[in-house]
Parts: sequence; structure tokens; C-alpha cells
Amino acid sequence: MPGLAHYMGQYDHEHHSGWNKLLHAIGIPLIFAGIVLLALQQWRWGTGSFLGGWVLLFLGHRIEGNKPAFFQGPIYLLVGPIWVAKEAWSFLFPRAARAEAKDEKPQAS
Repeated sequence: MPGLAHYMGQYDHEHHSGWNKLLHAIGIPLIFAGIVLLALQQWRWGTGSFLGGWVLLFLGHRIEGNKPAFFQGPIYLLVGPIWVAKEAWSFLFPRAARAEAKDEKPQAS
């Protein structure tokens, strides 16, 4: 069974457009906010956030010219938020992200 690194690599491969990344960075948190608001019975705001987030994701994939990753399997519904968090971390803390990437590379022997 593939690990998280495999799924993250596949997700990253299908999300390379800057616009798609931006729309995902906004859309995925909106979807989660919508779920929380719906759980709190804030129907109007929850429904709007949830549907608006999905519209942004599909728009990003339309721009990129591919289908959303979750069509390949439901695991990508969990990988997406992790990927957005990684992208946000890399954007906010580029020096730390570069150091982590350097540590992940295999050492030549």
C-alpha cells in the first residue's frame, strides 16, 4: 500500500499551476469552515462556504486542465488539506522548507 509520500507526490504533480494552488489554498479551508459551520447549525454560512470552496477547487482544475485528484480515490480528500498545509508552510517559511527538503534527499554513498 502506498504511503503518504507517494500520495503527496502525485497530488503535487497534478497541482503545479500557480492559480490552481492559490484557488486550493482558499477553497480547501473554505470547505472545512463550511463543515464546521454546518455542524454548528449555521446553515446559510456553512452551505455557502462549503459550496464556494468546491467551486474554487473545480475552477482551479479547469484552469490547470485536469480532473480533481479525489476522482482517483477518496484518500485524496485527506491528502489535499495536508498538501495545502505544506504549501502554506513553504510559502510562509521558505528557509525552513528548503532545510527540510534538503534533509529529505537521500545521501550519496
